[in-house]
Amino acid sequence: MIFGLDGVEIGLLIVFLCLFGGILSGFPVAFAISGAGIMAFTIIALLDSAGLLIHQAIDTSSQAYRDLVASGVHPDKISVFRYGDLPRVAQHVFENGWEKALDQKVSFLVNRMNERVLAGQSIETLLAVLMFVLMGITLERSKIANDLLTTMARIFGPLPGGLAVSVVVVGAFLAASTGIVGATVVTMGLLSLPTMLRHRYSPELATGVIAASGTLGQIIPPSIVIVLLGTLAGDLYSAAQEQRAQLAGCSDALTYLGQAAVVSVGTLFQAAILPGIMLAFFYGAYAFGYALLRPHKAPPVPSMEAVGEKVSLLWLIGVPALILAGLVGAAEIGWVGSQSTRVDSYSDAGKTAVLRTNVSEQCKASMIALHGQEKWDQAVAQQARIDAAGGVAQSVQLSAQEQQAALEKLVANAAPIGTGIAVAYGLMAMMLTFARGVSPSMNPRRILVGLAGVVLALIVDATLIGPLTSPGVTTLWLALPTLLVLYGARDAVRLMGRNELLTVVFPPLILIVAVLGSILGGITNPTPAAALGAGGAILLAAYRRLQDENRSGKVIVGTTFAIVVMILVGVNFDLRLGRDEVPIEDILAFIMAKAAYLYAVFGLFYGCVVLFSGRVLTPIVRETAKVTSMVFTILIGSQLLNLVIISFGGEHYIQGFLKSFDNEHSVFLIVMLVLFFLGFVLDFLEIIYIVIPIVGPVIYGGTFDPKWVTIMIAVNLQTSFLTPPFGFALFYLRGVAPKSVTTGHIYRGIIPFVLIQVLGLVTLWLFPGVVTIVPNLLGQ
Repeated sequence: MIFGLDGVEIGLLIVFLCLFGGILSGFPVAFAISGAGIMAFTIIALLDSAGLLIHQAIDTSSQAYRDLVASGVHPDKISVFRYGDLPRVAQHVFENGWEKALDQKVSFLVNRMNERVLAGQSIETLLAVLMFVLMGITLERSKIANDLLTTMARIFGPLPGGLAVSVVVVGAFLAASTGIVGATVVTMGLLSLPTMLRHRYSPELATGVIAASGTLGQIIPPSIVIVLLGTLAGDLYSAAQEQRAQLAGCSDALTYLGQAAVVSVGTLFQAAILPGIMLAFFYGAYAFGYALLRPHKAPPVPSMEAVGEKVSLLWLIGVPALILAGLVGAAEIGWVGSQSTRVDSYSDAGKTAVLRTNVSEQCKASMIALHGQEKWDQAVAQQARIDAAGGVAQSVQLSAQEQQAALEKLVANAAPIGTGIAVAYGLMAMMLTFARGVSPSMNPRRILVGLAGVVLALIVDATLIGPLTSPGVTTLWLALPTLLVLYGARDAVRLMGRNELLTVVFPPLILIVAVLGSILGGITNPTPAAALGAGGAILLAAYRRLQDENRSGKVIVGTTFAIVVMILVGVNFDLRLGRDEVPIEDILAFIMAKAAYLYAVFGLFYGCVVLFSGRVLTPIVRETAKVTSMVFTILIGSQLLNLVIISFGGEHYIQGFLKSFDNEHSVFLIVMLVLFFLGFVLDFLEIIYIVIPIVGPVIYGGTFDPKWVTIMIAVNLQTSFLTPPFGFALFYLRGVAPKSVTTGHIYRGIIPFVLIQVLGLVTLWLFPGVVTIVPNLLGQ
């Protein structure tokens, strides 16, 4: 033994020192991690062969150990930390020699690469990283940040600390649309830092708010951190809960928990919304409060120009609010609702008990301890009723008469106005009233005609369109109201286009809603949504490029409408032409959808040509390739380093230490503190792929909600961009800051925002509902 340390402890120190030295060597981090793993394994193997690394393991052949197991203690819960008085046996850290360990780990590495990088279940989710990176870099190159910063500065400038607040708002907006920390910090540093310094802002506040706001992309969806964490969290939570169930004496996690042990990236996106908004609010509140206490260091800028003409709050806020309230109220009283006539060919299966009751006595005791005696008694009573009725009713095929009766029941109970039509025309009405509010001095004739078309469409749907009306006939009935609405919408778009705030905010906002809405609404998973975002970003960038060159953007606008038409037709018509009988309206709908699809493909290709000819597409593709290559190379290198730690028992040693604590809050607190301090020297990618797989089986194996655990880790990792000396956001900002701003200014300026990060973590610790409320609401 060296310095009285256990051999495994020395091995862990060697791994950390090699990793730290590799990062400081100047080599790219992605390759430094792999090199650190090879060097650490070589050093540990040499010391172990020389007999210098001795591990004091528990003697499993001793009578004391056998008595402890016989008393009911599971072997997985026995460690040197919890039962330090058990007999020990000295052994090499590589029990069968380093040659055997190398042979096993090389084959294991190949299998893990195939599982996690090349062809495993998580590869589809990891593809979202590529798409989100492409989306973010494209929007950054399209100068969206420039427009947003200029516009928001005009709005918030007259407030105390208004420029700093505008930086926070833009940082949150870019986080939801790009999610690339480096691009956001550099862009805001180039554009807003000189302006803030010119208006006598404190260098500490200016640099601190820029660096902190730029890191919001790590938590506000769509976040690359959450995508990467989600691919690990799902596997770790499932495996850890299965092990927990087995330790409890149950067959599987579903039996023990009463629900499947599953967590998805989409659910984590839902959970991250409120924490991200909360942090942005804390940043803005600090900037505003700082300006109130020290007005000479964050003065207002009253000379900023207003954005657009005067607006009418009645039409801008009041009438849209009434429309929204009317839709909600109509849905509550049954005027608006589903008109679906889909009847299943089979009956529903009978409901099972809330818990499985056919379990062993040990599992029963564990389930009662977990769920409570009342819920167990409820499950027993439910199961008794099910057994008395002959068991769970099985799904059986319904007869033609039964299907017809079910159809007639649906038709009789259908709402007069369909949900889809109500929402679509309601949104159009809100757009028309919004346009009227933006330009109250203009002639409202076209706007009023459009609103009349909305009212007419709702009347037509309530009186002439029923649940059994075919999509083709529905389209014909709504043709005239739709033409009236489009007549007014054309004028509305023109009026809103005169407002600078809307022209800057509206296009990326629509893209954000499309991407996040499709994920949060359960329409699709993150990968197709990311592809939609990447395509939309290319169209936005191409449209902006055409505007700069004074060229028409009609092709891009037409492409957007083609995508909308394609989605609407696909939702409302049955486009399967392989059926025995295909109505003429479905054939026409298929032709329309196909034409819209071809035009959308042409428009996307045209957008790429515009960006390529403008010498924008090439750097976008190059930067996307660099970022994604770095992420996947770090993924591969970190797997190698992980296997080195596993090879000499380091993973089990750390997990044994964590499991020695009886209070899981203490365990998670220790992990969070370790992650926080590791953030001073390691990037979030290294922490995710090196540390989380080691501690994950412990922190995901308890009673904590996996969504809460993952978001807590994500917020903690966000500080790795801010904490000196290796905070990447600080380096990004230092590279673009003027010479008058010193490194000391940046380090001092970031301290309050690191404390705000800690405050955010404490808030989430004390109020976990901030994380879980949105997934629970959307789940219902």
